[in-house]
Amino acid sequence: MAAAKKKMVIAAVVILAIGAGVTYWKTRPTAPADQVTIYGNVDIRQVQAAFDDSGRILRLAVQEGDRVYKGQLLAELDPIRFQDAVDRDQASVATQEQVLARLLAGSRPEEIAEARAAAAAAQAAQANAEITWRRQQALAAEQYVPKQNLDNAVAALKTARANLDHAQQGLTLAIKGPRQEDIAAARSQLAAEQAALHLAQRQLADTKLFAPQEGVVQDRILEPGDMASPQVPVFTLALDNPVWIRAYLPEKSLGQVRLGMQADIESDSFPGKLFAGWVGFISPTAEFTPKTVQTTELRTELVYRLRIYACNPGHRLRLGMPVTVQIPLRNNPPQNRNTNVCGR
Repeated sequence: MAAAKKKMVIAAVVILAIGAGVTYWKTRPTAPADQVTIYGNVDIRQVQAAFDDSGRILRLAVQEGDRVYKGQLLAELDPIRFQDAVDRDQASVATQEQVLARLLAGSRPEEIAEARAAAAAAQAAQANAEITWRRQQALAAEQYVPKQNLDNAVAALKTARANLDHAQQGLTLAIKGPRQEDIAAARSQLAAEQAALHLAQRQLADTKLFAPQEGVVQDRILEPGDMASPQVPVFTLALDNPVWIRAYLPEKSLGQVRLGMQADIESDSFPGKLFAGWVGFISPTAEFTPKTVQTTELRTELVYRLRIYACNPGHRLRLGMPVTVQIPLRNNPPQNRNTNVCGR
């Protein structure tokens, strides 16, 4: 009996020791992991390249699959009617410039001399009309001439006086030159003509479509002879530098990852090759949430959408490619970065 009890005690001690060991293993403090590993797919942005004006496409300079660079010519519209508008507005500007120059120059000496001569002639005509009027008045008083002659002399004198006043006012205007209001109006009209010319020149320049960024021609939507408009794109460009990785961060790792932290990207297509990237976006809201109230176990399964940017100068990372992202947690402080670091 004593031996049996002894065996039972030993067995109980062993069971308790094993239980304590298991409990310790489950509850032991663990050192934090050195990195967070997540999985995702490569994504890119696209640009719908369209003309700023409507017209018939004259030629297309690139094909689907061609790599294009910022500022490269992609397509052209027929420029004839746009060039005609520029020529018309250039002529209008030249005309208005001459109008303004004439007003600023004022009256020429010859114009003033002409106005003086006209005033002198009017004054002489008035003097002659007065002499005639006095003569007819004296003759009519003695009834040597009909009263009609006197009336004609009076009318001629009034006409001569009006002509003299008109000539004198013309001389004054010639001496003073144009009004400041007329000059200001001419300046405003010139500015309007110049604005119309600039618009026509801009529209002529817009007959050429240039690549807004470096990328690859993904779709060639229109062809030469088609009518283009700002609402209808001609090309779809895939902007593949930088690319970004669409991935999801587990809720338990949310507190370890910060915007701007460095990330290493690995693809099965290039074994052993790491592509440098950085955390560019962390969604503020959880996804794949099954219900509003979460238990402690379920809430650890929540994920947050993450965007990892990566420069792609060799264009090896392509749309949809599955990749593995490793975010080091040690010696990896957040940095202020943007897509311009890729030379775009």
